[in-house]
Amino acid sequence: MKLSLVVPCYNEAGSVHLFLDAVIGAFDGCGYDYEVIFVNDGSRDKTLFHLKKIFAAQRCPVKVVSFSRNFGKESAIYAGMTQAVGEYISLIDADLQQRPEIVRDMVAILDEKPEYDVVAAYQDRRGEGKVLSFFKKSFYSIINRLSTVKLHPDASDFRTFRRCVKDDLLQMGEYHRFSKGLFAWVGYETCFIPYTAEERVAGTTKWSFRKLFNYAIDGIIGFSTAPLRMATWLGGGSAVAAVLYLIWVIFEKLAFGIDIPGYATIIVLILALGAMELLCIGIIGEYVGRTFEQSKNRPVYLAKEVLSYEEQSST
Repeated sequence: MKLSLVVPCYNEAGSVHLFLDAVIGAFDGCGYDYEVIFVNDGSRDKTLFHLKKIFAAQRCPVKVVSFSRNFGKESAIYAGMTQAVGEYISLIDADLQQRPEIVRDMVAILDEKPEYDVVAAYQDRRGEGKVLSFFKKSFYSIINRLSTVKLHPDASDFRTFRRCVKDDLLQMGEYHRFSKGLFAWVGYETCFIPYTAEERVAGTTKWSFRKLFNYAIDGIIGFSTAPLRMATWLGGGSAVAAVLYLIWVIFEKLAFGIDIPGYATIIVLILALGAMELLCIGIIGEYVGRTFEQSKNRPVYLAKEVLSYEEQSST
């Protein structure tokens, strides 16, 4: 049996050597082969320099994929899976917040329980602020109500799965990828296990609130058409409200002789209707824009350089 570790890297120059040390310590003598696939996602520091040093040393089987620019973590995961040859594939970050020893436990579950095809880890304790935690819980609540696929709250991309799952994921060449949703969409029996995220060994987090918000929008739009239906109901509701208001104004004039409200009412109505129209146009635009980008059939990523231990050993 062989395990492929897929490791997306963006500005992780201070982490990659420590990560490899931890991997070797966890898997040497484990009884099965493994490979480490580093994907340099257009890092601006010396990550690629250190990855090339790691590749040259070949302390364990290592592959390095280096993008031509920053395509994002989702593209890095996709690229790593295309290079993976193991019967089991594991997605793990390079900052050692997710320990390689947990991957070993995941592999043991897949070996002992063949009914499971995926073992996914979720954080049992989070060190984030209350505001961010509230928004994350709200996101999972919203997407689970709007989408036909259900996401496990607090589940991360940290997971190990069989090759058949990888093959199905690679068939989906979506440009705007949302791995949590893709794993839920392809199905397969999944075992969820808790883990505690460690402190980063180096560097800082790459996820700002804005990036997390955009990522959440990608998830909702990628796996639900409910926002489009909401726009339809919002437009229909506005039309009904306008007719009812017109009837009420006419009734007041005929029954009580009250003058029809003028400037202030008109301004409020224009602003309210304009805001709803812009909201609906924005929702429709998100779907149309993604359809347009997907129709171009551009690749999910472009690799500037690929280094493989397999090619090195054959020369």
